[in-house]
Formats: sequence, structure tokens, C-alpha cells
Amino acid sequence: MGAKGPRRSVLFVPGSSCRMLEKARSLACDVVALDLEDSVAPQAKEIARHQVCAAVKSYGAREVVVRVNPLGSIHAKADLAAVRKAGPDAILLPKVESAADIAAAIGPIALWAMVETPLGLLRVEEIAASGVVCLVMGTNDLLKAMRAHPLPDRRNLWTALSQTVTAARAHGIGALDGTYNEIGDDGGFAESCAQGRAFGFDGKTLIHPRQIAICNRVFAPSMDEIAGARRIVEAFANNSGKGAIGLDGRMVERLHAEEAQQLLAFAEAIEGGA
Repeated sequence: MGAKGPRRSVLFVPGSSCRMLEKARSLACDVVALDLEDSVAPQAKEIARHQVCAAVKSYGAREVVVRVNPLGSIHAKADLAAVRKAGPDAILLPKVESAADIAAAIGPIALWAMVETPLGLLRVEEIAASGVVCLVMGTNDLLKAMRAHPLPDRRNLWTALSQTVTAARAHGIGALDGTYNEIGDDGGFAESCAQGRAFGFDGKTLIHPRQIAICNRVFAPSMDEIAGARRIVEAFANNSGKGAIGLDGRMVERLHAEEAQQLLAFAEAIEGGA
């Protein structure tokens, strides 16, 4: 997928805020997402573009993504030209609704696509196959466009979440869950992260530094998960001729050994980037 490392926590940083652009240098998020779109007021678009492009190379070895304004906006052409010159790891396109949108923005920088409109959701497999390297849920915009109301368990978004992860996995690309709006609700945020991980997302987009530590913890394998994965790998290493074995009171198959190896590799990647 071209990722530099894990994508558990992807923090949106307002491009118009010099203070936040500076503060993000010391934060523990896996990915810095410099924003020119939703978090920037219309009158601040140009200064945000200048500040973001100047800051792109300021975040060390972490993956840096810039979210530009929608392709149909008056800012998109200038955004793309300036950001390509600045050279982040990827450009995040909002309001993507078809492979044609991706074709219109394709260039030397990898593209991420936000799935946040009904039409984009209906065409999510087409978008996943278009050359992007990551799909990002825009759950707030999607709910608005659906004329739906936020629910604590997000059950009115389950189909959208599942479809997006499925499309991403079918084409071997990344998938990120949408933001959680209640900044002070650590318990609810942790539950949302756990739900996103259960759906299969790699991580979650964040709107506040407070959310980073919880997100990193929930989207990382626990010590119990790591220990269990090691037992599975060792069990199959000692039973190389078997396709399924009994372990800890349950039946495990070769697919579980593959999952265990992936989990251990992910844990090592997190440890290596710590």
C-alpha cells in the first residue's frame, strides 16, 4: 500500500492554524493529515495552502497527507498544483464519487479518497479499483447527505462501513474509519475505535490530539492477542502436516495461523516505530 507504517491514528490538522501545525510535530499520531478543506474558513484558504505546503516536510519519518478542497471547488486547481510541488506522501481527495474523479487528479503523488456521499458509497468498489491507496470514511458528511441522524452504535452506517472495508480489501488498499465528534467522551471514543477495528479498518481519522493515545491503543494488538498469536504460530510450526489443530479449547485452521502472523508483524511494526 505504500504506507510508511501503521495508520492507527490519522490526525486532521487545520492548515490555517500555525499553532496546530507546529504542535503536530510532537504528537504521537501515526499519520499527520494537513487540512485545507473542512477545518479552514473560506477567507483563510490561500494562507492555509501556503502554510501547509511549507510544513509538509516538518514531521519526520511519519506519513504526511494533505486534504485538498473538492475537485469542483474554486480552490482545487491551486491546491493540487501547490501540494504536488510540496511533495507529501499522499493527497486526500474529499467528496470522491467516481473513478473519473480520481483520473482527473492522478499525478506523481499517491491519492487517498474520502467516501462521504451516497453516490460515492454506491461506487465505492469502482473508486477502490481506480488507483487510490486508501479509502477514508467521511461519516459526518455521509449522514448529512443521507438525511440521517447520528446513533450511538452507528447502526445506520453499518452497511456503509462494511462496504467500504470490503472494497478496500478486495483491491489491497487501506481503509480508515471516520471521526468521532464528542471530544470529551473518552469511553465512547474507545468504543467507536473498537467497533472500527472490528469492522476491519486500519485506523481512524481524529479531530483532536486528546484522541491519539486511545486510538493507538485500541487499534494495536493487546498483550493477550500477541500471546495468543504466538501460541497459534508455534502450534502449527510443531504440527506442520496438519491443516487444523485443537488449541486452547477451540479448533484453529491455517487461516488462523496466517492471521496470527499478520498480527505479530503489525505488532513489530508498531514497536519499531515507537
